[in-house]
Amino acid sequence: MKEISAGGVVYQATDNSLMIMLIEDRYGKVTLAKGKQELGETIEETALREILEETGVRGRLGEKLDTIYYNYHHPVTGELVDKEVHYYLVEAYSTEVVVQEEEINAVHWHSPEEAWTLQQDKGYRNNDHVLRLALHQLGIEV
Repeated sequence: MKEISAGGVVYQATDNSLMIMLIEDRYGKVTLAKGKQELGETIEETALREILEETGVRGRLGEKLDTIYYNYHHPVTGELVDKEVHYYLVEAYSTEVVVQEEEINAVHWHSPEEAWTLQQDKGYRNNDHVLRLALHQLGIEV
């Protein structure tokens, strides 16, 4: 089975700060907002819709960061799923968080340094490269 998802590294920039949004998934891991593509949707539409649904945050799509690929076993059927996830840099223009509690535990804004540390300590390894690319695009090297 093939599954296509999209999401992004969401950030907000003010005159004196830059914040990165990370979510805590239902397994207690730190990750990026993402979700499955719906029929008739473009990848870009999926990314923005999933960010909004999971976090309540509206954003503007920026550059595509990367596409990652991995396999997992479907929790119900046990079938092997080929997963493809497209990630974008997304600038938040609304920042009030509304957590989609059925799917995730929490959403938090972090400084770039905090976000990188959390990703290293509690994140999925396949998101390291994506977050590093996003921070680089924002002028921050880790």
